[in-house]
Amino acid sequence: MINADIQENALEQQVIEAIKTVYDPEIPVNVYDLGLIYDITIDAGHKAHIRMTLTAPACPVAGTLPGQVESAVKQIEGIEDAEVELVWDPPWSQDRMSEEAQLALGLL
Repeated sequence: MINADIQENALEQQVIEAIKTVYDPEIPVNVYDLGLIYDITIDAGHKAHIRMTLTAPACPVAGTLPGQVESAVKQIEGIEDAEVELVWDPPWSQDRMSEEAQLALGLL
């Protein structure tokens, strides 16, 4: 059981790293560090379920950014499928950003 937990944690870490390759085209920070990813779960069938939001409901990349995240995660060896659910609750705020993202944007 411990081995399975270690493998799942390693797989989740790979998912996070893949998500970090996706950038919001309007902000020079990846979507993970922007705090747009609310939840990542990987089921027993190795399907990644990702809940994410955007900086605003009228965001011009609303139609493409979730698909980019999904595509990046599907490339990971060991992930059989990926699904991104776009959510608006709770609303995104700058408080969700990593310290690195805040520094990059001059907010700290």
